[in-house]
Amino acid sequence: MRRRRTLLIAEAANPEWVSVPLIGWSLSRALAQVTDAHLVTHVRNREAILRAGLVEGRDFTAIDNEHVAGPLWRFADRIRGGSGKGWTTMTAFSALAYYSFEREIWRTFGPRIVAGDFDLVHRITPLSPTHQSLIGKQLRRCGIPFVVGPLNGGVPWPKSFADRRRAERDWLSHARAIYKFMPGYKATRYYSAAIIAGSRHTYQELPSWAQPKCVVIPENGIDPERFNSPRTRRASLPLRGGFVGRLVPYKGADMLLEAAAPLLRGRTLELHIVGDGPEKPALEVLIERLGVAGSVHLHGWLPHADVQNILRECDFLALPSVREFGGGVVLEAMALGVTPIVADYAGPSELVEDSWGIRIPFSDSESLIRGLRYTLTSVSQEPEQLDRLGINARRAAAERFTWQAKAKQIEEVYNSITLSQFGRLEYRSVDTSMERTN
Repeated sequence: MRRRRTLLIAEAANPEWVSVPLIGWSLSRALAQVTDAHLVTHVRNREAILRAGLVEGRDFTAIDNEHVAGPLWRFADRIRGGSGKGWTTMTAFSALAYYSFEREIWRTFGPRIVAGDFDLVHRITPLSPTHQSLIGKQLRRCGIPFVVGPLNGGVPWPKSFADRRRAERDWLSHARAIYKFMPGYKATRYYSAAIIAGSRHTYQELPSWAQPKCVVIPENGIDPERFNSPRTRRASLPLRGGFVGRLVPYKGADMLLEAAAPLLRGRTLELHIVGDGPEKPALEVLIERLGVAGSVHLHGWLPHADVQNILRECDFLALPSVREFGGGVVLEAMALGVTPIVADYAGPSELVEDSWGIRIPFSDSESLIRGLRYTLTSVSQEPEQLDRLGINARRAAAERFTWQAKAKQIEEVYNSITLSQFGRLEYRSVDTSMERTN
């Protein structure tokens, strides 16, 4: 039997970047192993994809809508409130630009879709549910299934962290629900044959009539070839902890320092912070005020490929982020056999189970700091528990969270789409090896 011919739409797909572009690239390449796939992406990714060895025209097509996307991005960047802040604002304006991107896709591929050159169209990125698709109805008319996802984002700010929301210049989050009135909101969900939700929150945001055709598969995954040098050390004092991420208010690096201060001063813990951002000067002041400079190492920004060289020498990864959608760094730590310690909220908490990590419940910053300090003190008194959890974390990452595993789960979703006796595309609920919500 010939393989399914799949048109993969990933506006953001770049092997040399991180976050959403890396998700788009990694998942599209994994799906290319189980389908006859052609990738459609934005022209900004073209050179990186060529360097990765793909052939333009045969393996991928780069769409150029910079005449629309460029001005919108520059305007949003001016009003966002500072570098690295106001991401809700940036997302809102990119959602407007996406309409033109899909219009260019249909101009380029519409005739081929109508001619039956593809069996299925899957929109991988944008991940945000605020980006609507206008091609679903056209695909339905052609009898071509349209799969959307993973969709993820929009986790509410915890009420007691309004100060951090303001520091992030995230004023537009109050009006986020407006996206449900954008052109194409209902059509995107109605005309899709299946929807992949990247989190339980995103699933719950879907209209009740769309939930039966939804499966929950976390958005992030790991590439074993990228993270192929696992942790070998045994946990012992001083413990080595890691933090990886942008230095912005919601990531909570300052709360981690406050929680760890007694152990850092007592030299029973050393902390390695990888990342950069607008909060770095304030963190440097805090480190001096807490008297922990001798036990804290600020590595700054590192190329993604080099992050594992720091993480693999750590006994745990701490991520006290209070508004994390995905938490890809959690899976990267797990793949290296490093125990994740995360705030029990949103994306990271859905990736961690008690058998391979630690979740810290909290209601406000004080309770999160207390919970972190209690946990760090506990593991410093019994370091070997980090070795046990780390071994389980690495096993879970290899079995459940590789991009190849996700591609197989999504292939099951593809297989579940059938044509009813009335000529209507239907989705038959399937169980995957990930959590199923229905």
